Amino acid sequence: MTSFQTLYNGDTIPVLGLGTYRMQTIEELRPVVKEAIRSGYRLIDSATVYRNEEVLGQILQEIFEDESFGVQRKDLFITSKLSPKDQGFESCYQAVNDSLSRFKLDYLDLYLIHWPGTSKKKTNDPINQVNRTGSYQALEKLYKEGKVKHIGVSNYTPKHLTHLLSVCEIVPHVHQFELHPCLYQPDVLEICKQHRIQVQAYSSLGEGNLVNGEIVLPALEKVAERVNQSRALVLLRYAIQHGWIIIPKSKSVDRIKENVRVFSFELSKEDMNALDKIHESEPHRFCWDPTDIY
Repeated sequence: MTSFQTLYNGDTIPVLGLGTYRMQTIEELRPVVKEAIRSGYRLIDSATVYRNEEVLGQILQEIFEDESFGVQRKDLFITSKLSPKDQGFESCYQAVNDSLSRFKLDYLDLYLIHWPGTSKKKTNDPINQVNRTGSYQALEKLYKEGKVKHIGVSNYTPKHLTHLLSVCEIVPHVHQFELHPCLYQPDVLEICKQHRIQVQAYSSLGEGNLVNGEIVLPALEKVAERVNQSRALVLLRYAIQHGWIIIPKSKSVDRIKENVRVFSFELSKEDMNALDKIHESEPHRFCWDPTDIY
């Protein structure tokens, strides 16, 4: 089942991953992580601010030790992210090592700067740019040391990306940001395309608002009806056909299994065009907005 995208350095990254935001306890995480692995997911997305690295590390050890999973460390793609409070070279370098300790892993497959700003700094303070540049230099060092296999950023605007690309030694492998038909970001997508940065979409379902009836999108309803699939699967398929990595989160074991069906159908060119145009009449952002960060 596992489908992959190829990064600019030739390595592969699973197209479908499990998001773990807002899940912290072993009781919540163990069933969904284990079901995800059994269903064929090979990417697990975490972050320091999710406060679940230690629990995930414990579950991963259980999976590696249980031969029925047939999975080794090399088969999984584990991601974590820098807390905004740990911005800056020294703090970031230490934070990654702390994440590795919590996970009880020798390396992470991907580590991202979660947010372009620094905690407790004003959005217009130039220190934000100085700090995230230092953080990225720490990630470049950790990459060379083999502690992180790929590095990248999250929630960067075109301005943030353009600056980073002017000073970095290693182009980001991945950029993770909010992306769905109501927040289609062509300017960010174009920069990623130009520099072969893999796009990873989060909040593909608009924090649930695009599938729970909160926001009704006639174009989405029409496509879902035509392909006889749920709104959620249509939105996930839309992202995959654009070449984006998806990391839907769910506390439901059944939903985890259902998401794998995203590989069982295709959307037509007309379907994709209809979904691409939604943002023009129904623009919505559901998560944090980095626009004003210096």
